[in-house]
Amino acid sequence: MIELYYWPTPNGHKVTMFLEEAGLDYRIHPVDISAGDQFKPEFLAFSPNNRMPAVIDAAPADGGDAITVFESGAILLYLAEKTGRFLPADIRGRKTTMEWLFWQMGGLGPMAGQNHHFGIYAPEKLPYAIDRYVNETNRLYGVLDRRLAGREFIAGESYTIADMACYPWIVPWERQQQDLKDFPDLRRWFETVRARPATERAYARGESLASRPAVTEQGKNVLFGQTSASVRQQG
Repeated sequence: MIELYYWPTPNGHKVTMFLEEAGLDYRIHPVDISAGDQFKPEFLAFSPNNRMPAVIDAAPADGGDAITVFESGAILLYLAEKTGRFLPADIRGRKTTMEWLFWQMGGLGPMAGQNHHFGIYAPEKLPYAIDRYVNETNRLYGVLDRRLAGREFIAGESYTIADMACYPWIVPWERQQQDLKDFPDLRRWFETVRARPATERAYARGESLASRPAVTEQGKNVLFGQTSASVRQQG
């Protein structure tokens, strides 16, 4: 059984997509990030960056004590190695999948996240910041569109954790001020992944949580007001 600490954000969806694809038994523990659940001591004990998702694997492959994993990319890699699925076994395919997994973790996710922040949540609309992150998101869409030309999936002909990592960050394309019509290969891939039954099930698992009220002003303070001082207090 995988214990999943989760909220229906792009990073949360990555993990449910894998779990549904692999058919692993898992149980969701909601981590309401607007309410500050990620700062509770019991969560901090195995997710030291105060971010979800995180997992506890009660039955690791080595038969030892439960293993905890935080960071969505690390979770995808851990689960792929645990199951032997969605990560090519050959050195070249594995290398390519890892490149695009890290590309999402270091580029698409952070840049699109800042796009969301300055375009939606920031109390002051700063044109320079909005333009900076909308344009960088646009560039990254272009990189992915070029990569997908002539390929069914990001790493090649097989569906991998690279696809699971990237897809949830393309779902809010309108909120990111992008137009999928401008990226035909990306759009074709997006529609393919969206139609997978496991993707549909993964997003359905988060619907009841996603229907809760939007981020409040108090929630913004929780999400965006943390400093090193608050981290020390949590410890």
